[in-house]
Amino acid sequence: MIRQGLLFALVAALGALRVAAQDVPALPEGAGKTLVQGACTKCHSLDRVVRSGNTPDGWRTTVSMMVNYGAKLTPQQVTLVSKYLSANFPPRGPHAVILPGSWHVAIKEWEVPTPGSRPHDPLATRDGMIWYTGQLANVLGRLDPRTGTIQEYHLPIADSGPHGLVADSVGHIWYTANFKGYIGELDPRTGNVIVHHLPAVARDPHTPRFDRNGTLWFTVQGADLVGRLDPKTGATKVVQVPTPHANPYGMVIDSHDVPWFAEFGSNKLASIDPLSMHITEYALPNADARPRRVAIVNDVIYYSDYARGYLGRFDTRTHAITEWPSPGGPNSQPYGITFTKGAIWYSESGVQPNTLVRFDVHEHTFQTWPIPSGGGVVRNMMPTPDGNIAMACSGVNRIALATLSP
Repeated sequence: MIRQGLLFALVAALGALRVAAQDVPALPEGAGKTLVQGACTKCHSLDRVVRSGNTPDGWRTTVSMMVNYGAKLTPQQVTLVSKYLSANFPPRGPHAVILPGSWHVAIKEWEVPTPGSRPHDPLATRDGMIWYTGQLANVLGRLDPRTGTIQEYHLPIADSGPHGLVADSVGHIWYTANFKGYIGELDPRTGNVIVHHLPAVARDPHTPRFDRNGTLWFTVQGADLVGRLDPKTGATKVVQVPTPHANPYGMVIDSHDVPWFAEFGSNKLASIDPLSMHITEYALPNADARPRRVAIVNDVIYYSDYARGYLGRFDTRTHAITEWPSPGGPNSQPYGITFTKGAIWYSESGVQPNTLVRFDVHEHTFQTWPIPSGGGVVRNMMPTPDGNIAMACSGVNRIALATLSP
């Protein structure tokens, strides 16, 4: 039986695909139907499959993810099931809207070594490497974009579900173990991992961020907590978010070392006092807003409103809020977001193919590019030291580097 955290990830992988809210029809006839009926109903109902759609790459990756954690399929059967699903359940959702502009973007992608890894978060480090969390392969990966070489670091605790990534001042790589409720610290030189245990209530740590004093802050999504960890002592403290089912998600740190985070389960952003750990919430104008990831520049937060298909701007000093509809429309599902080269960049995860979007913070104009592989949901992105963008393309098992130039 797949544990709760792993089941959640697999269901989310299918749920992230475009879903139709109609009555569930019977499976179409064809080679692979019987296998789908047997293998794909161990952890979720068949209607989740029937109501989904994906690219051939996306279905192959999704089936491989299920095999990683319990589906009993041989390699030949994986191929058969993937072909059946691809033939009968193609991508759904709006087509990408490609807007021209003056900037140039070249996107290069690398498939990660373990099928069904579900690369979740990327991390571009000062040495030019791109790290990623292989959430369903229980690995951290390191890509050298100059050679295409990828090295995997297998984690000592099985089924940790590595999620968020951040590097400290000495080059250690820290990750949130989303399925096992701890924070790990990897020394890339030795491969050794130090496990920092969290209080039992912090069952699903999500996004980690270091402040300028070296304190590690993190969100705990399902448990509705925000926490801090002192790397010097290992001491941790977590506090409850005031709004029930807030699902604290993406996090940034402002110039005063104040952490800010998005509440994906509500229409709020929030800050946490670094000394008292008191949380202050700020409601967005629309009750249906669901901010997911956040980026910050000059203490102004930009958020991706996943539910409504909007990009939002929140000034942490004046609390003024401005919003713009994303080019792909209300079902475009803006997700991973960052700031680099004078603009906000984010991905629309609900359109086919996923897009990389540039928003000019001065002109308030958009430009968009398709992601060559389709993207398969870009859950997070971050700038490289030279101002380009590293992305994790979860549903197609790839890491991407977008090179940007005016």
